Amino acid sequence: MKRDIVIIGGGIIGLMSAYFLHKAGRKVTLIDENDITNSTSFGNAGLLSSFDKAPLSHPGVVGETLKMMLKGESPVKLHPKFDYQLFKWLFEFVKNANHERLKKTLILFEKYGQDTIDLYKQIQEEENLDFDFHHTGMLSVFTEQDSYDKKLKQYNYEDSKRFEILTKNRLEEYLPCASSDVKGAILFKKNAHLDPQRVMLEMKNYLIENGVEFILNEKIEDIAFSDDKVISVSSKSSCYEANSFIMATGYQTLLAKRRKKQLMMTPAKGYSITFEMPKELRPKTSCLFNDLFIVMTPRRNNVRLTSKLELGSSNPKIVKAQIDSIKENFKKYTKPFEMKNIKEWSGFRPLTPNDRPLFGKDEEYDNLIYAMGLGWLGMTFAPSIAKTLENLIVNDLKNEEDDDVLLFSGFYQG
Repeated sequence: MKRDIVIIGGGIIGLMSAYFLHKAGRKVTLIDENDITNSTSFGNAGLLSSFDKAPLSHPGVVGETLKMMLKGESPVKLHPKFDYQLFKWLFEFVKNANHERLKKTLILFEKYGQDTIDLYKQIQEEENLDFDFHHTGMLSVFTEQDSYDKKLKQYNYEDSKRFEILTKNRLEEYLPCASSDVKGAILFKKNAHLDPQRVMLEMKNYLIENGVEFILNEKIEDIAFSDDKVISVSSKSSCYEANSFIMATGYQTLLAKRRKKQLMMTPAKGYSITFEMPKELRPKTSCLFNDLFIVMTPRRNNVRLTSKLELGSSNPKIVKAQIDSIKENFKKYTKPFEMKNIKEWSGFRPLTPNDRPLFGKDEEYDNLIYAMGLGWLGMTFAPSIAKTLENLIVNDLKNEEDDDVLLFSGFYQG
């Protein structure tokens, strides 16, 4: 049986692509190697952080990381091994950490981040779904005086719709667990947050109920070509033919290698800790501990911390030392309290060296579409990118005929 559209990968970009293509009247099959209950998207902080937040590759990132290493607070761990592709990625990452690139990235983050926020609101309302979505801003918390002073110089103007520099009383209101060691905080009002697990499960259930075919616990391992088309993908036991294929496989590049396409992307291992805490100490909105690379997000029944960036690791297991490091750094700047019902998670995020996702049609096989490299910004950009992919497929456009691909895809912004 030949299908219409096959999506390989059930992370947030796979689910959102399925949603928009289904709404456009296409028949969609989504194949995932697991059951979509613990993917990388599930471990996301839930912070939609496209406004007033520097990307990973930004001027000064190397010096900042070294400074944190000396203090024992660095989120970055580089596993020593010879890996040409990783070294090449690191070189490109450092090369992209310049002011010109930063300005362009921030403009694009705001454009596509706002599109995403609008789409989440639209999907919730139209489909009567519950994402635990809150458009209440992001609190940027500073534990280093130097970085706080630099930020204050950057925001030395009045714009009450965009940000608020918090007094001590206002900080207590927004982050009652903050200790006196916190140097200051700025509320950036345009950001939002949601519950990634709730989003994933709500979207999965909606799609199943509305006729999208799900084939779960099926690992796609090969891809077959004929002339200028992909004709099928296959697992160990089954072959799937289709008119179009979307590769949304996260950090896994096996199918891209079968295509002999080298993606400028590396798996970066991250961690999350989800726990219950006293209600009176819970943050009012999502918080970024700016100097620690820790995000704290309130959810309906608990709170989640996310942090760490391990490069060069292929070990999927939770490393206790990394979890302990997150807790220790966090506790330095918060009032004492007991974390209850703790759930720990680790997973790999597909990082590009310039924070641009890799999406668009293959240059040789135009029915093969990439939706990869969203890194730590999967929740922040998946809906807007999925909407772009729907436009490419439904209107049978080339990449160069779509401004959004040309503007934002890492394939065109090297």
